[in-house]
Amino acid sequence: MARLPLDAVAELLRRMPIAQHLRAEAWDAFQAAKTPDELTPALKKLPLPQSVRADLWNLKQQHTLKRETKGTTSDPSSGQVSAFIGEHFRHFNAATLKDAAEAYVKLLDGGGQMFLSMAGAMSTAELGRSLAPMIRAGKVHGICCTGANLEESVFDLVAHDEYERLPQYDELHPDEEAELYERHINRVTDTGIPEKAAMSPIEGLFTSRLEAAQQRGDRVFPHEILFDILTGKTLEPQYQGDPKDCWLLAAADKNLPIFVPGWEDSTLGNVFAAACLEGTYEPTLVKSGIEYMLELAAWYQKTSKAHDVGFFQIGGGIAGDFSICVVPLLEQDAKIKGIKKWSYFCQVSDAVTSYGGYSGAAPNEKITWGKLDPNTPSFAIESDASICVPLIFAHVLGW
Repeated sequence: MARLPLDAVAELLRRMPIAQHLRAEAWDAFQAAKTPDELTPALKKLPLPQSVRADLWNLKQQHTLKRETKGTTSDPSSGQVSAFIGEHFRHFNAATLKDAAEAYVKLLDGGGQMFLSMAGAMSTAELGRSLAPMIRAGKVHGICCTGANLEESVFDLVAHDEYERLPQYDELHPDEEAELYERHINRVTDTGIPEKAAMSPIEGLFTSRLEAAQQRGDRVFPHEILFDILTGKTLEPQYQGDPKDCWLLAAADKNLPIFVPGWEDSTLGNVFAAACLEGTYEPTLVKSGIEYMLELAAWYQKTSKAHDVGFFQIGGGIAGDFSICVVPLLEQDAKIKGIKKWSYFCQVSDAVTSYGGYSGAAPNEKITWGKLDPNTPSFAIESDASICVPLIFAHVLGW
């Protein structure tokens, strides 16, 4: 069962070599603040180590989330999901899931940070319902995702109620698929995305941001445009989904580092490419995958100097392949000394483990590429990520 934040505050302060009255003041400040932002000025007044201030702020954020969800089915203070996993997930893939979740918690408790790569159709699968709380609670520190996952988080936010559920998708006749096409319903497995409700509003706003950047003489990353749209609150009147379930909105609020290789393989990427074909924009207006790699290299060097950094991979493909290779890139290709390997690795995929298909390769193959150390805690969960990942996140959050 997860420890309550108030207990964690007491233990944190008890372990600190500080005067008793300072412990009391820190405790009072924590209790008096209603939000993490209210706690910040109170902590600045106290002569506490910066690491303690950061820990107290994070604990306040957890406490706030618990208070906000009290009495709901996702009440993290109950710890019911974590208790269920602890009791029943004892063997095979279930045991690997439990071990991976516990090692995730151990990495964070030791001051580490977690990087997440996301392939597949996780945004359409509404992974934001568990990923957004992870981001807000400071359990995810950087994300590499496909262009589809980037934009589909926003599509679902604005058109959630108009999505169509197609539970017998594997039985659809080609004529039925054609009928969906005629109605401008784009199918992703069991989900029909309504083009006019979901995509068209975002395309218009995205294009206006491109035009503004072109007029300013700026160059932009794709995620920066969507961050600007979300934080500008232009779309708020159109929200059909619950904003708390949108992982990209949570990431935008935190200005979380985002990396999107191969963005052109997405709806908005296609829209931009078409405009370039027409001569409206130069392709260089939107920054490239190489520039994303340079940003990732800078982020990893800075972050890994202060923290152990773990790698949590959902699916395979470019999101995982692109981001995990930043370590050998820095060490072997750029020949920079002192680059640390990834300090944790977990892949959740239903691809069959094989030594010919990288997306289905076992973690130890990555040792040969200089991505992981032989002693890196590594886990391969061969199952459906839409089932397993929310359970792991629930355990990390103490739900």
